[in-house]
Amino acid sequence: MIRSLMPDPMPSFTLVDVPGAVPLLGHLRTFKTRPLDLLSTWWHQHGDALRFRLGPKTLHLFSHPDLAEDVLVTQSERFAKVYDPRRPSGLALVVGNGLVTASGDVWKRHRRIIQPIFHRARIATMADRMAQIGEQRMAGWAADEGQPIDIADEMRQLTLEVISQTMFSSSMAQHIDRIRHALQVSVKYAFDSFSHPLFLPQWVPTARNREFRSVMQFMDELMYGLLASRRRSGTTHDDLLGVLLHARDDVTGEGLTDQELRDETLTIFIAGHETTATALYWTWYLLATHPETKARFHEELDRVLQGRTPTYEDLDHLPYTRAVFDESLRLYPPAPAVQRKAVTHTTVGGVSLPAGALVLVSIYNLHRHPQFWPNPDRFLPERWLSGERPRSRYAYLPFGAGPRACVGSHFASVEGPLLLALIGRRYDLQLAQETVEPQVMVTLHPKDGLRMALRTRHAPVGSTAR
Repeated sequence: MIRSLMPDPMPSFTLVDVPGAVPLLGHLRTFKTRPLDLLSTWWHQHGDALRFRLGPKTLHLFSHPDLAEDVLVTQSERFAKVYDPRRPSGLALVVGNGLVTASGDVWKRHRRIIQPIFHRARIATMADRMAQIGEQRMAGWAADEGQPIDIADEMRQLTLEVISQTMFSSSMAQHIDRIRHALQVSVKYAFDSFSHPLFLPQWVPTARNREFRSVMQFMDELMYGLLASRRRSGTTHDDLLGVLLHARDDVTGEGLTDQELRDETLTIFIAGHETTATALYWTWYLLATHPETKARFHEELDRVLQGRTPTYEDLDHLPYTRAVFDESLRLYPPAPAVQRKAVTHTTVGGVSLPAGALVLVSIYNLHRHPQFWPNPDRFLPERWLSGERPRSRYAYLPFGAGPRACVGSHFASVEGPLLLALIGRRYDLQLAQETVEPQVMVTLHPKDGLRMALRTRHAPVGSTAR
C-alpha cells in the first residue's frame, strides 16, 4: 500500500461557550483571582476551543497544537499582535511599539535589524561573559548560605545583569533596586490592564496611576540615558545597542527614531531577562521537589565539569542538564499564553472568527495535553533523552512559533543551561517554604516569591571565572 504524502487534514473543533458568565462582567470576577487555574480547568472540562468573556471583551481560548499552528504559523498574516498606538494596553503600556508588541511593516523592519545579533555564532561568544557574571553574582551569596533567600528575585537580578552586559555593554547593578521595583509595578499594571477591562485609564489621578507614571519615567530616563551615554562616548561596541544605533532603512537611509530606540532597548531589556529568570527559578523549584532528578543533575555536573566553570563547549556534554531545563519550560512556560487578534474574518479548525476576534493560545495547556504528552503533569526530564517527541512540533512552544517566535530563543537556550550548570555545581538549592502557587503576571511568577536555602555542595575546583 502506498501511503499518502499529503499531511493529515486538520481536525474540526467545536467552539464551546464557557458557562457561568454573568451580565456585564462575564467571567471577569473569577478570572481575575486565578486566571491560570481557571483556563486550565475550563480546558479540561470543555475542550480545546472555548469562548469566554471578560467584561465587554470576548476571547477565544485555543489549547490544541493544530489550532496553535494555524494561528501562529499557517495564518500568521491574518493574526496580529494586540497593539493600538492610540489606546495601548497590556505590555504595550510599558514597552510601546517594540518587537514584542509591534505588527506589520514596523515589526518586519525591526526584526530584520535585531535578528543578526542573536545568531548562534554571536551567542557562543557571549557564553563566557554570562559565566563571569554568574560567578560575580554568586560571590555575594556567601553571607546568605544556609539562610532562605528569594531565588526568584536572585535569578531576575542575575539575568538582568547578563542582558545588560551582553546586549548593552553596560552594568545596571547600581540601579538594581529601583529597576526591580519599577518592573514589579509596571508589569503588574500591564497585566491588570489587559485582564481587567474595567481598569481605570492612566489619566485618572489614582495612587496606582501616579506610581505607574513615576516608575515609567524612571525607566525612560534609564533607557534614554543609555542611548545618550553611548552617543557621547563615540565608542563602537559589537552589541545590540550598537546595531540599533547604526541601523539604516534600506529605502530611505534613515535610522531609528529615539522613540523606536527606546521601545526596542526597553523591550529587549525586559523580555531578555524576565523570561530566562522565570525558567531558571521554576527549574530550581522542580529540582528541589524531585530529589532523584536533582541527584542525577548534580552527578552529571560533577562528572563533566569537575568543579570548573562551565563553557559553551560543555553544553554538548551536559544532556541531562539541558533535559532538565527543557522539561521545566514544558511544565512552567515563562509566557503561559500568546495573544493575537484576527485582522480579517477567518476560520481556524472549523471555528469561525470575525475580524477583531481576540485569541489566546494557551502554551500552558499545550504543554500538558494528554494526547501528546505521556504523564503530562509529571516532571520527567528523561523524556527528552529518549529520542521520542510529541507527534506535533506545536505541542511544545516555550518560545512561540512562526515568524513571531522569540528572537532570543537561542540566547535563552544557552544562558539557561549554562547558569544552571554554573550554580548547580556549587550549590544544592533546598525549598524553604511549604507551598508555591504559580501566578500569571505576563510571565509565570510564584505568587509569594520562592524562598530557598543555599547549601554548599563542595569546594569548586578550578572555578576561576574566565
